Amino acid sequence: MGVDVGGTFTDLAAVDADGNVHTRKVLSTPEDQSTGVVDALHALAAPAGAVARFVHGTTVVTNLLLERTGARVVLCATACATDLLELRRQERASLYDLAAHHPAPLVGAADVVPVPERRTPQGVTQALTAEGVDAVVAAALALDPAVVVIALLHAYEDSTPEQRLAEAFRAARPGLTVVLASDVLPEIREYERTATAVAEGYARPGVERYLDRLGARLHEEGMPAPSVMTSGGGMRAAAEAARHAASLALSGPAGGVVGAAAVLRAAGRRDALTIDIGGTSADAGIILDGEALVEPGGIVAGVPIALPRVLVETVSAGGGSIAWRDDGGALRVGPRSAGARPGPAAFALGGIEPTVTDAQIVLGRIVDTGMSGGVQLDAARARAAVAALAASLGAPPERTAEAIIRAADAEMARALRRVSVDRGADPRRCTLVAFGGGGPLHACALADALGMPAVLVPPFAGVLSAVGLAVAPERREVAMSLLVATEALDARSFKAHCDALAARVNGAERSWIVRARYVGQGHEVEVRASPGDAGSEIAARFAAAHLARFGFTLPRPVECVALRHVASDPGAVARFRREELVARPVAGPAAVALRDATLWVAAGWRATPLPIGGWLLEREAAA
Repeated sequence: MGVDVGGTFTDLAAVDADGNVHTRKVLSTPEDQSTGVVDALHALAAPAGAVARFVHGTTVVTNLLLERTGARVVLCATACATDLLELRRQERASLYDLAAHHPAPLVGAADVVPVPERRTPQGVTQALTAEGVDAVVAAALALDPAVVVIALLHAYEDSTPEQRLAEAFRAARPGLTVVLASDVLPEIREYERTATAVAEGYARPGVERYLDRLGARLHEEGMPAPSVMTSGGGMRAAAEAARHAASLALSGPAGGVVGAAAVLRAAGRRDALTIDIGGTSADAGIILDGEALVEPGGIVAGVPIALPRVLVETVSAGGGSIAWRDDGGALRVGPRSAGARPGPAAFALGGIEPTVTDAQIVLGRIVDTGMSGGVQLDAARARAAVAALAASLGAPPERTAEAIIRAADAEMARALRRVSVDRGADPRRCTLVAFGGGGPLHACALADALGMPAVLVPPFAGVLSAVGLAVAPERREVAMSLLVATEALDARSFKAHCDALAARVNGAERSWIVRARYVGQGHEVEVRASPGDAGSEIAARFAAAHLARFGFTLPRPVECVALRHVASDPGAVARFRREELVARPVAGPAAVALRDATLWVAAGWRATPLPIGGWLLEREAAA
């Protein structure tokens, strides 16, 4: 069973022993996400004891970072290097807006304690003494922290000073949560390692409370303890996930791309862009050779988290995004959303501002077959909301509705270009997999904007993220710093490094990834590797990957930076089959009712039902 909590709806998908998929959709409960989860369980009415595995996609970490409601963290950093979070990478928040500022760090300067120790490339130049340990512990505890994060320079090389401090903190205050940067991210780059460790400490207590609460409610319902989707596309048991909170920052969106990859493989296709349009936001992703693309890290709510994550670009453009007129008289869409309550005006739950969903209703593109959560669409309210905005703009309601949708489409198209063109992938060679409640409504326009030849609307499109959670493999990742030139890396030593990582985790399927770069570069490219590979083989793969992504190679030596190992066990296997309400080809323009969404077939497009369920949309041949 997989449950995905979104801003408007909570989706559930259950895969039975025969591979059949059962789905439910209920309104989310922002005041307590676990309530919406239990509501979805009640809607499915699964008997107690019938569920073998419960996988959850959560936005708890994202919300904590966005709302800045995490734990009080005190950071212990190497003396004279205590301003890393303030200095960042010294890039501008906005290239052309000189008044724009980065979000404030999660830990202010007053809550950073200097540690009297120093390690340089030449070795230890200032050792951490017992007196230094006592002074750091006293100064940090005087600040009354909920969490202490210890991030010392070059601790990826030797974590002994961090461990000494951690032991002293635990002895002085038993039960205190202590996070070591060398445990969270044992790799080079002080800023990214420190920021990621701080994010871990900031989010961990909130994640623990939420998972404890959810676990208790599931226990009352006769369900197993929850597992949680990680940003990297696998799942972890709740107890383990709570100790790796930063790895859950993109938990929900990752499930959608994993589900899309499963459907894409079932349809016999390999490369795709994905667009998951919900009520609050749209998530763009990419699938290459049948697998979701995983990157080494990125920015979440203004916070760098340098942990593996399924590549997802999120924009504030969803069905509940509110359309409004700015001070200059221009039409704007988002970032504010009507959410689950009051929701779009058409939901008749108190919303009066026009949203993208209301605009779709005005244009007759949504088929009302009865929405989930007991929501009944009120077309008159949708028209009234759009008409009020249209009057302020001096335009007809239908034209205003079209402009609202075009504005949302433009924002989503930019996200799709960022995950494809910016990474050397040609969208014209990819299929667009469109899902979420709004994905099938916008699919044709987005494909036109990027010149994509086909659109795949998967079965269970409206709840595909939950399907992805249900079929996600159990996945554990470990990493180590590996700063060595490939020409100095022989097969025996590389195998020893791989074996050392493999001994730390269990799994039926194993893979190794090397982060490498040209000597002197400030960024890396990830390449696959196997135990026993020689450095020359890794260098050759790196050069091929660099050429594919950037269009050139350099006559420079290659060096490894880090080694990552993934151990996984297979997830459930879903059997997709045709269960659509309409099972004949449809030529546009036409709206097609799906079980959990509406498909809009634009003029010039033709939709064909697939044997696995869902639809394949292609442009009609010119007459």
